[in-house]
Amino acid sequence: MARLVSTTYGDALFELAKEQDKIDSLDKEVRGIQKVLAQYPEFSKLMNHPKVGKDEKLQVVKEVFEGKADKELVGFLRLVVEKDRYADIDEILAYFIDRVKEEKGIGVAYVTSAVKLSEIQKKLVEEKLVETTKFKEMEMNFTIDESLIGGLVIRIGDKVVDSSIKSKLSELTKQLMKIQLA
Repeated sequence: MARLVSTTYGDALFELAKEQDKIDSLDKEVRGIQKVLAQYPEFSKLMNHPKVGKDEKLQVVKEVFEGKADKELVGFLRLVVEKDRYADIDEILAYFIDRVKEEKGIGVAYVTSAVKLSEIQKKLVEEKLVETTKFKEMEMNFTIDESLIGGLVIRIGDKVVDSSIKSKLSELTKQLMKIQLA
């Protein structure tokens, strides 16, 4: 359900930004709001508290954001509160940012390796991903998982390429288990 809410509202904000030719400025403001919300978790607790009335929450949005954020963004935040969807605000804002990246041709890749990659290796992986995908550039996220033994696991969206030794050993084990000894 949260995914449906985030896509519905995130798409609405994205279409508004596109219509108003404000994709870059709203992207920057949304990222700023994300940082503020992360720094002040008590704000979200207040906005999600069942004993705080909707009118009070709308007043808080007005006092906190009006005059500091784009009026369309403030209106959007008010709409989210009015529709009782503030609990999904983090997912909505993240989805909006993903849509902006998609519009700009920026892919997000999560690369897991067994050992720390050198800067040259990281650059080579990034170049290969740009070359073999539809993206113009990649936002790279590297992590280390020693249990992979060797190789890489690359995730872009819902696509995963697993060339790790761990997965190859696992596949070999499955195949060996199927062999019946006479």
